[in-house]
Amino acid sequence: MRLKILVIIFIIFSTGYLKGQDKILQSSLNGYVSNMQSMIFEDIEGDWINDNLVHNRLNFRLYAGSKLTFAVDIRNRFFSGDMVKLDPMYADRLDADNGLMDLTANILSENSFILNSKIDRLWIDITMGPVQLRAGRQRINWGQTIVWNPNDVFNTYSYFDVDYPERPGSDAVRLQIYPSYSSSLELAAALDSEDDLTLAAMYRFNILGYDIQFLSGVVDDEDIVFGTGWSGGFGSTSFRGEISWFQAKDNFSDTTGTGLFTIGLDRGFSGTGMMQIQAMYCNKPLLLSSFNDFYSENLSAKSLAFSKFSLFGSITYPITSLFNIGASAIWYPDLEGFYAGPSIDISLAENLDFSFIWQHFNAELDDERTRANLIFIRMKYSF
Repeated sequence: MRLKILVIIFIIFSTGYLKGQDKILQSSLNGYVSNMQSMIFEDIEGDWINDNLVHNRLNFRLYAGSKLTFAVDIRNRFFSGDMVKLDPMYADRLDADNGLMDLTANILSENSFILNSKIDRLWIDITMGPVQLRAGRQRINWGQTIVWNPNDVFNTYSYFDVDYPERPGSDAVRLQIYPSYSSSLELAAALDSEDDLTLAAMYRFNILGYDIQFLSGVVDDEDIVFGTGWSGGFGSTSFRGEISWFQAKDNFSDTTGTGLFTIGLDRGFSGTGMMQIQAMYCNKPLLLSSFNDFYSENLSAKSLAFSKFSLFGSITYPITSLFNIGASAIWYPDLEGFYAGPSIDISLAENLDFSFIWQHFNAELDDERTRANLIFIRMKYSF
């Protein structure tokens, strides 16, 4: 009910404001529909958990001239299969919303299926010359690297989530100022469902072909954060990195903070394929209890690491213009384990794609060798 009320208020506000505009309104609507079958098993000859997800996304934009934009993006997902039946908390987790606004609801929830709807973008954007102000649920992306982003203090995401390319958003106010074409100053403040405040500032500039940024702020009313990041290139190779230090406000004067340092290289070859390498060090990695922690929607920039040292590598290559293959891997020395993930992407027709993704985890968790395989088969139509 709260979700519906917020949508109605947004529509009324938008309509009332836009009636007073002299300029012609423009709108756009796009999105996709996908069907993804997933299989989870430890050994191929053992028991399998089978699930199906039908995923519809709608992205709506309304433009009042060049200075004012409204956005509403909705995720509609229909879950069915073994996890819905076996996990009594599955529906509750889907219904939870970590934002200040509760924009998530289980429209239908039964023993064998769940229909879940979530508004993950709901913002108004005002641009006046070099100043841009955006308020509402939005994505604030301060990351510079590919896999792990310790600078991304507002919208951390899991690399292993294969069906959410848009990434989560925050309920925030964001002010961007562009002093020049190659520099920007950002101030952002976000509140979550527990009324915890994340407040940070970031300054970015370009020197010698590199984008360099510095940031500082408070994360979740708990930690003071300082960070820097960069991205640039030499030849056809890009060089990226991020550093963040999180220090508890209550123990600011000691040395008990958490630091993350990551650097990466990515390079295109033959004008088509791509190779990526990224390494990360963290002095206080997160302790894993199960492989489900890899997929947690409550990850923070402070809890990206599961091993003091992590090493990632991936390669993608188009066999033809319509057929791509890829493979990625991560080494976790502290867990005496690794992740491996081959994938295939095929363009079947205009706006219709097929994907096959295999994720394999092998590690020591709670002093026990643990393995998990996840296979995803997806058909996706974009419009």
